Amino acid sequence: MMNVIIADDEIQIRKGLRMKIEWEEEGFQIVEESSNGQETLDLLKKLDVDVVITDVRMPIMDGIEFVKQCHHEHPNVKVIVLSGYSDFEYVRSSLVEGVKDYLLKPVAPNELVEALRRIKLDIEEEKKRKIESDQMKRLVHNQLEEMREQFLLHLVKEEWSELTVTIERLQQLQLEDLANENIHVQFVTVEVRGTDRDSNKVKKLWLPFRMLCKEIAKEHGGTYSFYDASYANMIHFIHRVDSNQLDTKSTLIKKVQRHVKEFLNLETVIGIGKIITGLTEFKNGYISALLSWSQSQLGSQSQVIEGTINKEVFEFSAEVEKKLINTIENEDHEAFKSNIYSILGGMNNQSIMSFSIVANRVLFLLGSLARKYDIDTIEVNNMIWNCQQSIWELNSQNRVIEQLINLAQSIIEKVHEDRFSTNGVAVVENVRRYLDQHYASEISLTALADQFHINSAYLSEIFKNHIGQNFSDYLISLRMDHAQALLKDKQLKIIDVAHLVGFSNSGYFSTVFKKQFGQTPVEFRNSTDS
Repeated sequence: MMNVIIADDEIQIRKGLRMKIEWEEEGFQIVEESSNGQETLDLLKKLDVDVVITDVRMPIMDGIEFVKQCHHEHPNVKVIVLSGYSDFEYVRSSLVEGVKDYLLKPVAPNELVEALRRIKLDIEEEKKRKIESDQMKRLVHNQLEEMREQFLLHLVKEEWSELTVTIERLQQLQLEDLANENIHVQFVTVEVRGTDRDSNKVKKLWLPFRMLCKEIAKEHGGTYSFYDASYANMIHFIHRVDSNQLDTKSTLIKKVQRHVKEFLNLETVIGIGKIITGLTEFKNGYISALLSWSQSQLGSQSQVIEGTINKEVFEFSAEVEKKLINTIENEDHEAFKSNIYSILGGMNNQSIMSFSIVANRVLFLLGSLARKYDIDTIEVNNMIWNCQQSIWELNSQNRVIEQLINLAQSIIEKVHEDRFSTNGVAVVENVRRYLDQHYASEISLTALADQFHINSAYLSEIFKNHIGQNFSDYLISLRMDHAQALLKDKQLKIIDVAHLVGFSNSGYFSTVFKKQFGQTPVEFRNSTDS
């Protein structure tokens, strides 16, 4: 039902309009009457109104002045102007912006009905467009949020790209709070637990839990949430530390526990990591939160565990990590085994927690390689989980080393199988999956070939044979498809969209876009409105 105000200084005219038609049958209801334009404006501030029917001649504020102010202050309200014979042609020819229809007094019932029906169609069409627009905005916003989460997870688990590139990417994803190479942050791991009597409750409430954490993160400046599929029933926060570090009494921690209990009736087990400095230490900060969480007691009671990790844990260098990656991708199991014994077997003078940190770093590295080569088998996932369990036990160092070596062997076998698969199908699929995830990064065929340890000319040949496009054309198509989706969000500037899909120059982006679709980005964006 659409709401109507009748504005006329003569009460008999207002009563007559009420009686002329069956308002409710036409889908309207008169919610208020007024005697002048100012009174009508005051009512519009209090009521949800769709249509105003106003006379031209009224005291204090006439109909024409009312229409002008109404259009400025309430642009969605539709106005029908009534006027006597002597004013009608003048009023109609004045083309006052915001007037939907003009009717001659005395108003004929059929003319009023026709005017209202036209307005009803317009309002319904506008609401339909708004719903579609809101849906598109939510879709684009969700896509942007997903890209942010993926990049945060990439920072804590994947290989590092150049620091300047990482900072630029954070800015493109509107994560300026984190785009500082010397930033101080803490990670927080939150697990939800239910009772043994209702084991499926956590699974049913997983999505509401994830959305709740997103909302809480938005309420705390410099705080972001992300999800890691390696850890069931968990959400992780990254929190910029400006002055006070997080602890059991912090507002963020209390709010998470209180809201999850109040809205979902679930318990939370929270691990608070130590403060780390610099983007390159994100992995260590993330692991410190996981290790704090791992010290929780079994059962469904809520708990908060603060990290107690010493400075000695931050010694797993990028050089060591690169050396381990090379042993896997060069299919040298003995070299990996030797390196692992050198790294983990030589930690007798270190703490148990230090061992756990470094072991987790190695496990993250192997998990990253498993995803890179699409080794998503039940067997490998079980190996990763069992190794993680052994690390959490904090007293199974020899078993951890053995499990890491066995996991590495499984990955090496898969790498070997991919490289010697028929016509290189597996290699191409791994490369394509990598492009689908990292299309916004600076990628070259040579760099990809180096990363997957194959000849660039051979990669170019097998890629085109299996995909039907050469590498550069596929990458451009991929970027353009994502650009089309992002351009539907009017809040993103063209240069923002260019950066988000991997172009540093908006002019070149526009040239490529027009070549691909026959329209410039601006023309495409405008065409989505029609």
